[in-house]
Amino acid sequence: MLKNDLFLKALKGETVQRPPVWMMRQAGRYLPEFRELRDKYDFFTRCETPELAAEITVQPIRRIAPDAAILFSDILVVPRAMGIHVELKDNLGPIIPDPIRTMEQVNQVFVPDVNETLGYVFDAVKLTKEMLNDEVPLIGFAGSPWTIFCYAVEGKGSKSFDTAKGFCFSNPVAAHTLLQKITDTTILYLKEKVKSGVNAVQIFDSWGGMLSPVDYQEFSWKYINQIVDVLAEITPVIVFGKGCWFALGDMGKSKASALGVDWTCSARNARYLSGGNITLQGNFDPSRLLSPIPTIKKMVHEMIDEFGKDKYIVNLGHGILPNIPVDHAKAFIDAVKEYGN
Repeated sequence: MLKNDLFLKALKGETVQRPPVWMMRQAGRYLPEFRELRDKYDFFTRCETPELAAEITVQPIRRIAPDAAILFSDILVVPRAMGIHVELKDNLGPIIPDPIRTMEQVNQVFVPDVNETLGYVFDAVKLTKEMLNDEVPLIGFAGSPWTIFCYAVEGKGSKSFDTAKGFCFSNPVAAHTLLQKITDTTILYLKEKVKSGVNAVQIFDSWGGMLSPVDYQEFSWKYINQIVDVLAEITPVIVFGKGCWFALGDMGKSKASALGVDWTCSARNARYLSGGNITLQGNFDPSRLLSPIPTIKKMVHEMIDEFGKDKYIVNLGHGILPNIPVDHAKAFIDAVKEYGN
């Protein structure tokens, strides 16, 4: 039994004394102990070595004590497992040297045996669970098919992903074929993560907001919903679409247990648009963690007041920035724990 199951209670919509709190990217670059490991081992070595991934996952639990851990990994382990070559360049982010631009290339992408290609992730889950010792739940995650597709087709990060969008509109059969392969792989991957011991999963649709509401239905939500339908049978699922406020209505009708909200959508609008019954997660602007600590605490309490303490998980509206002082990150967590005292 988990010693702290607040996060899981909020996912079920149960009444709580205070809302749970964790931060996207909490296992990461703002922590000095993370940077020490980063200086010793390259990115994919950290992802692919279960001992390193587990250690990085539990670092923030020791340091700032959130109510849930999220497995240290990356959304791009999935395309790598599918035969898409991914490199990580310092200061540039992910690079796919041979981006997918033709049906012929789509046909070469395969749905892998996830135990063969991603077994190191499942080993990391088991090891992390041992290290957590039932203190807090563990979250597993994957990128949305559309977000993975964006990198695979664009070949790198982008402000607008015009090449990826253009591929959808000029070659829809190839685009849907690739999106379905990513979806099928992601379902297998997340099911295995649940078998290995994660307590919930989150789907990150980082680039969903690049699409119009109509195109979002066709090229993103349709595929996310396939994943939600299968995974919701075995674990709580959180869907976080950055910039996707326009899809909250459809998301709220799905089998998802919670929806992430970014900082551009108010609590009131998020509750209204999502139908008012589903647990929401978010939506503190990550840059706001640079505010003075008293301001952070005041704003966190105001945010909880706006969302309401029930059916709510306190989080940022996107990942924590690398330049956030650790004591500011801790103040964010502590403010939630002090709420209502």
